[in-house]
Amino acid sequence: MRSATCSCGAGPAAGACPARDPSQRQAPGGNLRTVNHSASAEPVLATLVVAIDGPSGSGKSTVSRQVATRLGLRYLDTGAMYRALTWWMLQHDIDVDNPGEIAAGAGKPVVEVGTDPAAPTVSVDGVDVSRPIRSRSVSNAVSAVSAVPAVRALMVAHQREVIGSGGVVVEGRDIGTVVVPDAPVKVYLTASSSTRAQRRTRELAHDPATTLVLTATELDRRDRLDSGRAASPLTRAPDAHELDTTALTPDEVLAAVLELVRLRTGG
Repeated sequence: MRSATCSCGAGPAAGACPARDPSQRQAPGGNLRTVNHSASAEPVLATLVVAIDGPSGSGKSTVSRQVATRLGLRYLDTGAMYRALTWWMLQHDIDVDNPGEIAAGAGKPVVEVGTDPAAPTVSVDGVDVSRPIRSRSVSNAVSAVSAVPAVRALMVAHQREVIGSGGVVVEGRDIGTVVVPDAPVKVYLTASSSTRAQRRTRELAHDPATTLVLTATELDRRDRLDSGRAASPLTRAPDAHELDTTALTPDEVLAAVLELVRLRTGG
């Protein structure tokens, strides 16, 4: 798998970015490339890494993009990387219950993920999959794919390459524990099971099969898989700030994270 991020806003398709060739970097240990979105952070934040972890429906994506936008940082959605790979495997009839098949296919697709918080994009082999990767079928299979050690090793290596010297907000499930354990700002978002199910149901409103009961059941299953896997399980880093978003508005969550950044950076 290769993954790239665009610096000019021209889109993820090959050849769309005029800065692509001179800016390419090869990630260690894999067929991966990165072209980073140019951040505009203040000098004190230029090397900052904000790690935001938590389960589905806790509010990671919303606040991560808002924080990145507010601070002029890049934004990396690691979950989108796993979802894109999962989508490709489903399209190619790979048995997502077979770790061997998953590992064998992990390096085949070209996955490009944009790091612009204002317009995050995801494409696989030149096809925009930003919407398809949020489908129920992908959501139900992504935990199995992401649990395969070979997949996580490939992804984590590339995620660290994208993060580089900092200037980025990174969201996922193992950012503060595995990907960037020394991140100066670590946040672990939580929310009640019912709140998370309600949020996820709203996200899947375009799917006529969506019901609150079904969504709650699927979230519970995914929580168990993500927390129980041997490779990079979903867990809160000991030094992460835990924030329960159940009764908070998006603006309140944003304010809390920005205050934490201020305290940790002395800003």
